[in-house]
Amino acid sequence: MKKAVWISFDLGVRGDYENMYAWLDEQQAKECSDSLAFINYEYKKDPLAELKKSLAGSIQISKRTRVYVIQLDAATKKMKGTFLFGGRKSPPWTGYAGGVQQEDGDEA
Repeated sequence: MKKAVWISFDLGVRGDYENMYAWLDEQQAKECSDSLAFINYEYKKDPLAELKKSLAGSIQISKRTRVYVIQLDAATKKMKGTFLFGGRKSPPWTGYAGGVQQEDGDEA
């Protein structure tokens, strides 16, 4: 089966970009912006678990590695974002809205 996903990645200054680019090329990824790609990922059972395993076997994962995947959740029929590696950090735009707080949800 195939699953359409967007992959956003931040590997840090010394990240393994060469192997990440090789992996994306193997997936025939489409470039969407800096560090954002779209793929139709071929999987057997669990697309996110298989995607994470494939990436972990292809690139060096460090404490700075962040890989975020956006996909349609089959159960809810909503777009959902999930970190495969790393997690959320403070955004550079914090404070520009003058006191408006952001929600931490990743579903729309």
